[in-house]
Amino acid sequence: MTFVFFFCLGALCQASFSLSESLKRHVRTYSGERPFKCYLCQASFSHSGSLRIHLRIHSEEKPLKCDSCQASFTESSNLNRHVRIHSGEKTFKCDLCQASVSWSGTLKSHLRTPSREKPFKCEVCQASFSQSGSLKRHLRIHSGEKPFKCEVCQANFSQSRALKSHLRIHSGEKPFKCDLCQASFTVSGALKSHLRTHIGEKPFKCEVCQASFTDSDHLKRHLRTHSGEKPFKCEACWASFTESEYLKKHLRTHSGEKPFKCDICQASFADRGNLNNHLRIHSAEKSYKCDLCQASFSQSRSLKSHLRTHSGYKPFKCDLCQASFGFSGGLKRHLRTHSGEKPFKCEVCQTSFSQSGHLKNHLRTHSGEKPFKCDICQAGFYQSGSLKSHLRTHSGEKPFQCDLCHASFSWSSSLRNHLRTHSGEKPFKCELCQASFRWSGDLKRHLGTHSG
Repeated sequence: MTFVFFFCLGALCQASFSLSESLKRHVRTYSGERPFKCYLCQASFSHSGSLRIHLRIHSEEKPLKCDSCQASFTESSNLNRHVRIHSGEKTFKCDLCQASVSWSGTLKSHLRTPSREKPFKCEVCQASFSQSGSLKRHLRIHSGEKPFKCEVCQANFSQSRALKSHLRIHSGEKPFKCDLCQASFTVSGALKSHLRTHIGEKPFKCEVCQASFTDSDHLKRHLRTHSGEKPFKCEACWASFTESEYLKKHLRTHSGEKPFKCDICQASFADRGNLNNHLRIHSAEKSYKCDLCQASFSQSRSLKSHLRTHSGYKPFKCDLCQASFGFSGGLKRHLRTHSGEKPFKCEVCQTSFSQSGHLKNHLRTHSGEKPFKCDICQAGFYQSGSLKSHLRTHSGEKPFQCDLCHASFSWSSSLRNHLRTHSGEKPFKCELCQASFRWSGDLKRHLGTHSG
């Protein structure tokens, strides 16, 4: 059998090939010729095989699968590199320190560590990096590019590892476990921060007030309390926030999105905290107890508000009349007495009210609903306060006492009327003759004298 060899005529290599086609491909390494072009993005290649592999990027075809974890790849070289993760094979060795690594690229980066060489520079901000991949990722900060998309919720990320961590939110996977308390986390950094809670380490210190924190993110957020910085801005109403999570919650007020749903009654909420509070309605759980009167509450903020009834603390003050309130809601309602605002309107008769509770009570006058019933005589009432007052007719209780003569009354309005006998106050005036009266009933009878 006769063998024919094809020799490269290049002055430096003298390579020989058994096939003319092989020689032809080899010559392209010198000529730079790339005759195989991608019809989708115009990239060109010297070999047809390279084009074939490239086309898988567009088709997202990944025919090469890892037998250990079913990860898939577009080309064999990527699969071979991946397999070393499972085998632990480290074929690339550093001649300087004998460290061994799985990939040539990692060795190349490692070799730069002694010299601190960072040859890859950002042209926008002049930051420098030891690896081209690090520069590539950094550039996305400037461009805003987020090429890694979550197929579950369509969130976008600038780095593949950020997407990988995010996907654990959907899967519920928490592979990083604490050996001390068995708490588990979706990312290794969260575990590292958590471990500091066991040892009490707080390495991140505020230079303004010397407060210390277990992780840098908490310090960063804390510093905004000193600077007043609110970098997270709403594009819809220009409200600004100190944390991205607060902005995210705020945006739901514009979109109406309520992603947190109750499995029992299908009520939905804009944030998880409100859902957790709501779930206690179904469970009847009241885990927050008052040490002074043993009252219990389903929410910590309800207990906090309740404690003000014991202390008398009223931190919310009206700038117009100096009235003070234990709760922000009380101040908000009070301010409407100054502004005259009545935002709650009855759709039946167009009467408007300053408080939603007043509208709710009013609507019962149209519906006839009397949900508050007396267990003794079965009388029904529109409001709980009316039932409470009615029960005193059965019990004889008179909790409202006059400080001047010690007369007592079942209702606050009766005490208020009685006090006028001491003060001489006559607030009900006749517009026709200027006569004045202590009680509205007396004015009403007097008006009959004018009408004949």
